[in-house]
Amino acid sequence: MSAFSSVSQGLNEALAYAEGKDINATLHQVEVPAVDVCGIRKSTGLSQSDFAKSIGVAKGTLVNWEQGRRHPSGPAQILLALIARKPTVVQDLLTDK
Repeated sequence: MSAFSSVSQGLNEALAYAEGKDINATLHQVEVPAVDVCGIRKSTGLSQSDFAKSIGVAKGTLVNWEQGRRHPSGPAQILLALIARKPTVVQDLLTDK
């Protein structure tokens, strides 16, 4: 099966599932833990500005997360959970060795 066919089939199955059709799909639930953004940033030893740059968000976004006015979601929450487990993960993966 070509990559296009595989992706197309997956999208069609996702649409059918979203419409409530029984397609014998296997559903995988992934729980992403809540994250302590300020604690995670501090564990890296980076300033707010540097940490925000390292994860690709605006400093204002980071400040809002740290002060609880907003909460990270989606890819940002996953990235922060990874950094919580290994504070050097971003630097390790993005720096030349």
